[in-house]
Amino acid sequence: MAIPEMRTSPWIKVRNSKIHGKGVFAAKRIPKGTRVIEYLGDRISHAEADARYEDHDPNDNHTFLFIVDKKTVIDAGVKGNAARFINHSCDGNCESVIEQSRVFIETTRVVEAGQELGYDYEIGREKDDPPNVDEIFACRCGSPKCRGTMLWPAKRPAPKKSATKKKATRRGKSATSGKTAASVKTATSGKTAPAGKSARTAKTAPRRRGR
Repeated sequence: MAIPEMRTSPWIKVRNSKIHGKGVFAAKRIPKGTRVIEYLGDRISHAEADARYEDHDPNDNHTFLFIVDKKTVIDAGVKGNAARFINHSCDGNCESVIEQSRVFIETTRVVEAGQELGYDYEIGREKDDPPNVDEIFACRCGSPKCRGTMLWPAKRPAPKKSATKKKATRRGKSATSGKTAASVKTATSGKTAPAGKSARTAKTAPRRRGR
């Protein structure tokens, strides 16, 4: 059964945010587990998203691109709705849910009237990230649980040791025993990426580009 489009929502209103630019706030008390709004915009391929924002400033962390799957990216900068203004929060009260190749924002706890909605972008790291990447994607959500960055993992993973060095230091243990930093968290749904880089995925998946 087709899910009706949720372009608008009686649950929310958009206004200026202390976190960043515009934000989305509860117009009334929103119960836990409420499907608030759909993340809408121009549905394009990853290649088209890369070409569309080829000249985007890599030091700009604003993002309206959301990875749905390996084939599709939603560009909320075109035909988008209020969902694109939901800011990142390290201790968010919402999460994104992908259903039938569509993205919906749902509450994970009760949100009182006037409170700002937010979810954890968990934007993935890449091997060629610049040294100041955490400054570019700094988080200002103000939560006691704030990790200081929208990126995931919270800290840059330590460089992997060579197999030879591992064998020498582990004294008989297999070089493949234990988990690498990359295996701890596997991205399953989409967020944004700098111009020229492939789309990276995250818990929700804004791609690192244009807002």
